[in-house]
Formats: sequence, structure tokens, C-alpha cells
Amino acid sequence: MTDDARLRDRTDDLENALRIARERTDAVVVADVEAAVGSVRERLALGVDHTVVALAGGTGSGKSSLFNAVSRLTFADVGVRRPTTAEVTACSWSDAADALLDWVGVARERRITRESLLDGDDEQGLHGLVLLDLPDHDSIEPAHREVVDRVLPLVDLLVWVVDPQKYADDALHSGYLRASVGMEAAMVVAVNQVDTVPEGRRSSLLDDVVRLVADDGLVGVPVLAVSARTGEGVAELREVLEQAVARRSVAAGRAAAELDRAGRVLLEQAPAGAPWDADAALDREVDALSQAVGLGSVAEQVQAAIRRGYGRPEFGEIQTAAVATSRGRWLSRAGKGLRPGWESALEGGLATPAELVAASRRELETIPLDTRGPSSARPMRRTALVLLVLAVLAAVVALLGASGVLSMVESWVGGLAVGAVAALLVALVLFLVNVQSRRTLARRRRDGVLGSGRAALERVVRAGLADPTRRILGQRDEVRRLAERAREVTDEPPLTAPHGHPVVASTQLPSTA
Repeated sequence: MTDDARLRDRTDDLENALRIARERTDAVVVADVEAAVGSVRERLALGVDHTVVALAGGTGSGKSSLFNAVSRLTFADVGVRRPTTAEVTACSWSDAADALLDWVGVARERRITRESLLDGDDEQGLHGLVLLDLPDHDSIEPAHREVVDRVLPLVDLLVWVVDPQKYADDALHSGYLRASVGMEAAMVVAVNQVDTVPEGRRSSLLDDVVRLVADDGLVGVPVLAVSARTGEGVAELREVLEQAVARRSVAAGRAAAELDRAGRVLLEQAPAGAPWDADAALDREVDALSQAVGLGSVAEQVQAAIRRGYGRPEFGEIQTAAVATSRGRWLSRAGKGLRPGWESALEGGLATPAELVAASRRELETIPLDTRGPSSARPMRRTALVLLVLAVLAAVVALLGASGVLSMVESWVGGLAVGAVAALLVALVLFLVNVQSRRTLARRRRDGVLGSGRAALERVVRAGLADPTRRILGQRDEVRRLAERAREVTDEPPLTAPHGHPVVASTQLPSTA
């Protein structure tokens, strides 16, 4: 995936994160992130897959000749014509660089496109390169330096072209190199015209240049010996340019850094918050709401009514203050660690105490408070009463027969007595069974009221508190996910000098210049 595609995806992520967080984020932060998104989109419109390399140097250093040697074209002005213009010359290895060159300020007549079908694979390694030939930084014309100073911050790689006679020029070292500490990864020093230096003195010349650059505080800068006239070192310079093309461009790096900064700012507005157990919180507030509506008391009333055989239990007034306390406790725990905007969104998303009370009342109305006894209770009670009456009658008749009041065979008296006792025992058993069945049914109905009531109140808590919280915190988590994706940053490797060419080390001997 190209830098352009990656940055577009990251910009979309940041924009989507801002869309979700907008109403919950400080207005200053919103404006800042919006500006960052707009700025990155402007850079993307110019194209960030181009690598801008500038050849900069003083009068007579041979920048334009080196420009022609690298591009393998004769296009840049050289010789006596060079100091007469303050314009930048550009050669691009892409036919899509016009918007970028317009932004840099390169005139149309001073541009040329190098890449073509005739080149085959020869120029493939430089595809996307935009090579600039800048005016002399030490020109007597102030406009020349102004152009150099304007373009330098826009380039991905700066090639300082020096010559054997003026490589120690203070205008270069004090005016530019010493001010470039920290940007060594985007810099190369090319010592041009080495063909004019005797073979035996070239090594000491390069060593001296390396020492001077080290004195300027620059570390890790490749120093190349080149000759635009003979072509010596040009291939190695093109190799370094290919490395630069393979890296992320300055525009892409700045866009990535802007996205990283804006993503970090947005993340600070949506902190992760304290971990909490939503299921445990749900159970806790259902318990609290059950007490507020008197669920346990009503369930006990249902049980008592069934056992006694009479009573009309019903839910009374719901304790609004207790409901408000439950809601406040939920908000305090769920919103712990949230920034004010997100906390306000959470509070606004939760049902109000009045809404929770109304929802609870509606749910409770659906709970059956059935106080009817067992379906077998009435027949069993009637049977027991009949048996009890029969037992009494049989006992009376047996007693009258035994006392001689009634003339009865003795066996009948005994049989009536036994029947009376049996009927009494059966009636007693029926009464006890009836009582036990009522108790069992009463407990079952009580548990049913408790279960149905808790399920109803759980629906209230879930709809009024848990679901809005899950939605708001889910949006917060989505903002964090998108902002984190927008912050993805990859480190670019430093440029490496071709084999045989020195690199400025962190410690060098004092310069002999």
C-alpha cells in the first residue's frame, strides 16, 4: 500500500473518530483536529508519494551540471547563465507532479519529465523522484537566497553540492549546515569536481569535509565524491537518491506526524476510563430497584394471601428517591474516568429517575399477583367436611346404641364406632394435605412473583441504564480505536553511504581548514 493510500485511510479514521466524538469533545480540540484533517487532505491533494530532492550550493559548485548528470539530460542552465535567474529548475520521474511543482513554485517552462517508455527499467528506481536545482545560496542577488530559504523546508532530501575550492565557505556552514542539526537523515554532502583534485589528495580532501561537517554538529551525513563532468560518483549519488525514493516523503512524514498529533489529542479527550463489571452493576441496581418498589413485601403478601385464603396484595408507591440514588450510583461507577463531555453524554443517555419509575410501574403491572388456592382445595375441603359430619353422626349413633337409647345389634355399634374414627382420620388427612398444598403453592407463587419482578426490573435497568451506557462507552471505545489507527507511525531507516564513501561520525578529529 502506498503512503498516499495509508494516509487517506488514517485520515478517514481520524475524521470518523471526530464525527463520533464531536459533541462530547472540547470545541478547541474539535477545531484543532478538523484543521489537522483539512491540512492533511490538502497535502494529499498535492500527492505525498513524490520524493523531493534539492541540489543546493554556492556559486561555481556545479549544481546544474550535476543536475544534468543525475537526470541524464541537458536541461538546467550552467555556466555564466546561471546567476541570472532566481527560478528553480525541476526534473520529475513522474507525470503526476504538476500540482506539487505548482505548490513549490516551479515555472512550467522550467520543468521536464524524465521517465518515459524509452528508459525501460533504467529509471524505475527513481520513479516518483522530483529533482530540484536551486539558485546559488551565496549569490549577490537577495532573491536567490530567498528562493533557497523558501524551498528547503519542503524537500525530502537535501544534497549540498560543494567544490574543492569553497567547501569551507562560512556562508554555507554558519548560514545553513549548523542550523540543520537534527535533520541529518535527510541530508547528503556531494563534493563535486573531484576530477580537478589529484588522486593523492582526494582522500585528505574528503576527510577534511567530513571534519568540517562534524564541527557543524551533524552526524551520520554521507559524504560523496562526484564529478558531473566525468560521471565519477554519479551512479553512487543516484543510489542514494533511490534510497530516498524508497523512504517516506517529507509531505507524507509531516502528514503522518500531524495525524499522530491530532489522534493523540483526541485520545486525551476520550480516556479509557476505569474498568467495571457491567453484569455485577446490573445485578446490584436490580436489587436496589426491587427494594424501591417493595417487590419482596408484595411477594410475601401473595404467599400469605394464598395460605390464609384471602387478601389482595398490590404494589404501592415506588420510592423515587431510592431510584434516583440507584441511577446516581450507576452513573458514578460507569462514568468514572470520563472527561466532562463524555460524562455529560452518558448522563444524558441514561433514563431519568422519573422515567425509571414510570417504566418500573408499567413492568410491574404485567406481573400476576394470583392469590387463588390450589384447584383441588375446594373439593378436598368439601370432602373433608362431609367426612367430618359423617364421623360425628356415626359416633353419635354408636354412642346412643351403646348406651341403650337406641336398640342396635352390638356389631353395628362397633362398626359405627370404627367408621366414625376412620372418617375422622380421613377428614384430618384431607385437611392437612389441603394446608400443605396451600403452603407449597404459596411458596411457588411467592418465588414466581420474585422471579417475574426481578426479570421485569432487570428489563427496566437494562433499557434505562445498561444499554445506553454500553452504547456511549462503545462509541468512546470506537473513537479510541479509530484515533489509535490514525496514530500509526513507522520509523524510516537512515540513508547509508555507498561502499567506499565516508559518513560523518559522532566524533571526528578537529578540522585542518
